[in-house]
Amino acid sequence: MVRLPVLLLAVALCRAATLDSELGVGKSINIFMRYGYLSICMRVVPRNDTDGWVFREPTVSVFQDTERFVVAPKPRQAKTLFDGDFHMEFCDNLKQLLQAYFRDFSFERLERPWRAFTAGWPTDIMARNLGINSSFINGDHCYVLVRVSRFRETAKLKDLPPNIVVEDVVNEAIEEIKIGDTVSVADFIRKYGSHYIASYITGNSLYQVFVFSRGVYSRIKERVKSRGVSDIPTSEMSNYFSPLFAEHVGTIKVASGNKTVESWAMKRLRVHYYIFSYPSLLKLHGEPTLLRNLDTLLGNEALLQLELKTLSPAFKDTKKRKWFEEVIDNYLKLWESNM
Repeated sequence: MVRLPVLLLAVALCRAATLDSELGVGKSINIFMRYGYLSICMRVVPRNDTDGWVFREPTVSVFQDTERFVVAPKPRQAKTLFDGDFHMEFCDNLKQLLQAYFRDFSFERLERPWRAFTAGWPTDIMARNLGINSSFINGDHCYVLVRVSRFRETAKLKDLPPNIVVEDVVNEAIEEIKIGDTVSVADFIRKYGSHYIASYITGNSLYQVFVFSRGVYSRIKERVKSRGVSDIPTSEMSNYFSPLFAEHVGTIKVASGNKTVESWAMKRLRVHYYIFSYPSLLKLHGEPTLLRNLDTLLGNEALLQLELKTLSPAFKDTKKRKWFEEVIDNYLKLWESNM
C-alpha cells in the first residue's frame, strides 16, 4: 500500500488568510483532508445529529473580488408547483448506485467523485445511508434509485479568468513552490486547499432505493427504455416497484435527516397492496397535492449539488501551474486507488 504524505492530512491556520466553514463560491477547500469521509462535513445523507449545519468543511479565501464572476440565479416562476427535480436511475450494480446518488457532485481531475464521500463507509453505514438492508450491499443485485429534490439556494461562478487576482499571502505561498518539489505543493495544499467551489445547490431531498434480481431488473429497464416512464400506466409502474417484483423495497430517506419530513413521507406516501403496505416515492407521480405539500416541507437543510475546480487559476506562471496540476493528478490517483 502506498503511503500518502502526512502534509495533506494536517490542518493549519494560514497566516493572514481567512479560514472559516462558509459554503461560498470562490472559497477553497482541501479535499484530501477528509477524502472518503466528506459526508462528515457536508450534509449529503442523513446523520445522527440535530445540529442544523449543511456544510462545515474549513474553507479559505484565495481569490479576490469573486463577486464579479457570480452568475445571477434564475428567478422562480410564480406558477411553479415544485421547484426541483424528480428522477429515476437504473443501476446495474452497487458502484453505479453510488455513482448515481452523487451524480451532481463534480470534482475537477477526480474520476470518481463519489468515492470522496463513500470510500470510508463500512457495509452497515452504507446500507443505512441508502435505506436498504445490509444483506443487499454485497452479492449480485441491481438497483433503482428514485429521488425528488427541492432546490432552495443556488450559486455559480463563471470560469475564472487567468488574470484573476489572488490574496497576497497566497501569492507568497505560490512563490515558495519549487518545480519538481512535491513537498512544496503539498504544503501549499495543506494551507490553501486543492480546489475552489465553482457552484453548489442546497435544499433537501427524498430518496428511495429498490433492489431487484438481475432478470426482473432487465425486464423493467427495457420496458421503461422502450416506452418511457410517462407512457407506462401508473398501475403498471406501481407493480414494478412493489414487493411483487422487487427483492427489497428500501425505506424513504431524507437527505438532511429531518424526522418531520421522514414521518410525513412514511405516512402520506404509503401504498396499500393487498394485505400489506409499503412506502413508495412513486406515489408522488401525478399527485400535485402531495408535491405541493412537499414543496413546503423540504427546506434548505442539505447539500444537493457541488462542483469543485482546482486552484489552477491562482498560478500565473505556466510551468508552476502545470507542476501543481501534475502533483494534484498524482495525489488524486493515489487516493482513489488506496481508499
